[in-house]
Amino acid sequence: MPPEWASHAGTMLTWPHNRQTWPDERLERVEQVYIELVKWIVSFEPVLLFVNDKGIKERLLNYLHHQNIDTEKIEIVIQPVNDVWVRDCGPIMVKHRKNETYAIVNWEYNAWGEKYPPWSDDNQLPKFLANKYGVPTFEPGIVLEGGAIDTNGTGVFLTTESVLLNENRNPNLTKKQVEEYLSSYLGAEKVIWLKTGLAGDDTDGHIDGIARFVNESTIITSVCEDEYNLNHDALKENYEILKRATDQAGKPFTVIPIPLPETKIDGETVDGSEHVPASYINFYILNEAVLIPLYDDRYDRAVTETFSELFPERRIIGFPCSDLVWGQGSIHCITQQLYGVDIPVGKSTL
Repeated sequence: MPPEWASHAGTMLTWPHNRQTWPDERLERVEQVYIELVKWIVSFEPVLLFVNDKGIKERLLNYLHHQNIDTEKIEIVIQPVNDVWVRDCGPIMVKHRKNETYAIVNWEYNAWGEKYPPWSDDNQLPKFLANKYGVPTFEPGIVLEGGAIDTNGTGVFLTTESVLLNENRNPNLTKKQVEEYLSSYLGAEKVIWLKTGLAGDDTDGHIDGIARFVNESTIITSVCEDEYNLNHDALKENYEILKRATDQAGKPFTVIPIPLPETKIDGETVDGSEHVPASYINFYILNEAVLIPLYDDRYDRAVTETFSELFPERRIIGFPCSDLVWGQGSIHCITQQLYGVDIPVGKSTL
């Protein structure tokens, strides 16, 4: 599995439409976040954008034209989808060890332990992409979401016990068996297991909200200084695990703490939580840029400067994501990088 900083063929998105996730005015507010997101992505790479029906496509194109966004780098595909979380249900691509060919690993997707039915349309997206672009496919036959794993591209993977060992995914698999699947299908040589994720994270604790690789030997991780914060203890434990972690040769990683923004919200989300999984770790690496979510005036500027130091050759772009994370995911959760495919852009017309 390539690291996210490897050169992309493009980025996959699905346009928000699910009123259960985005009730009332929430849908219109998150659409504005998406407009900002698409505007920045097409500045650096093509976009493959799924919409649920023709009416949504027409409204979307009007949005794009009104905002003067270059639709020549966007392919809009009408295809049934259940929700926006393509990081978890979309195609996870792997690269051949000896040449430049790619394949899709089509894991099963069950909406984080069958929490939000229906999910059958989302579960079909990898197969749809494989057929559309003629990409070879491997089917492990077990549940795995893209947000549950992160890799440095040289065989080291990060994940959490709270997700991959959760009985609501693959109740009959042991930790060793899960590692064998990651090895066989993604090329994992070593797996670093953290414990759990953020309060309010309905995925049960995806790694892309708490710790990520930024290069082969450097990991950034969320920390919380307030010992009374609901996330303090879990993040501290994860941080300690990472400081002790090593690569295949026994070499330790550079581990950089990133402050956790405020996760407590006024009111409740659709599943009754008073917290959302707001995290600067849920960034997305583009060709020549990095998109980071902004949430908290106390930390936004300092975190942006840290990312500039970590990615000196890429442009750092931050924009507010409080409306997006209200749906319990952020920038990384709604994006999926594609490799080795030719996105036929320039056809997104009314």
